[in-house]
Amino acid sequence: MLHLRVITPADRTAEVTGLLERTVGTAHLVVLEGAARDPRGDLVLCDVAREAGDAVLSELRAMGIDKSGSVSVDEIGLSLSARADRAEKEAPGEAADAVLWEQLSDATHEESTLSVTYLAFLMLATMIAACGVVLDNAILIVGAMAVGPEFGPLAGICTALVRRTPRLAWRSVIALIAGFAAAMLVTVGFSLLMDALGLFTDEQVEGDRPNTRFIYDPDAFSFVVAALAGTAGMLSLTSAKSGALVGVAISVTTVPAAANAAVAFSYREYAQAWGSTEQLLLNLAGIVLAGTATLLVQKALWRRSRRRAQRTG
Repeated sequence: MLHLRVITPADRTAEVTGLLERTVGTAHLVVLEGAARDPRGDLVLCDVAREAGDAVLSELRAMGIDKSGSVSVDEIGLSLSARADRAEKEAPGEAADAVLWEQLSDATHEESTLSVTYLAFLMLATMIAACGVVLDNAILIVGAMAVGPEFGPLAGICTALVRRTPRLAWRSVIALIAGFAAAMLVTVGFSLLMDALGLFTDEQVEGDRPNTRFIYDPDAFSFVVAALAGTAGMLSLTSAKSGALVGVAISVTTVPAAANAAVAFSYREYAQAWGSTEQLLLNLAGIVLAGTATLLVQKALWRRSRRRAQRTG
């Protein structure tokens, strides 16, 4: 269940409560007249089944409540209520399959912003991966994958393509390109520093690295794994199963490929640098294509489910 909190102008309260009362899947409607001070108006509280959440949010935005008042949504961790249970049963579809498009757009907008924190995580992840590829240490590679924040802008691109929001797409592309460019540039400097300290050597970079060779030797499986990870990542975001994102992060070779390209470039190993760049591009393309396709399928299936429920209702 979702907890909906709406601040609405007093002259729009009846319209808002009317929407919530006629929506299948709502419970515990509360109206506090004159409770809101900034902006001034009434406070409307309601619990909404996740399956009905997207439709309610879309209607409230169409009414302009997000501009004249405020709309916020929280996940309910525990609800002990027979009325809430009944509302969830009456709502069309399954909660696990429901997509809150407004929530998805808001989450990807935040995660795809080119911020200092985003850059710091990406740079640190790339430098950790650089140590992993030079030392041929798979544990460091996995750690770098988990630290990397690059799935945020990738999810932003997928969401922007499906929702047709150019601003989100542009923001995500800038975060992705500028982030990787900055991280790789810093990693080149890091590699030169480590070489000067005698911690990185030509022999390590040029030698056989059985545990990490896949990073600069892409093949068809690189794209296949990226596509599977992209699908899993988008399902994780839309179903609020955030724990699965960790598995997605350590499934794709984006950060390690960027790191190996930077290290190889600093040692003038251009063949390795190009192979790593191919690996990076294959993974990015696979994630975006699969993630976008996943959202399109979810959107189509959810619309079909709602139409079927409306006909039977």
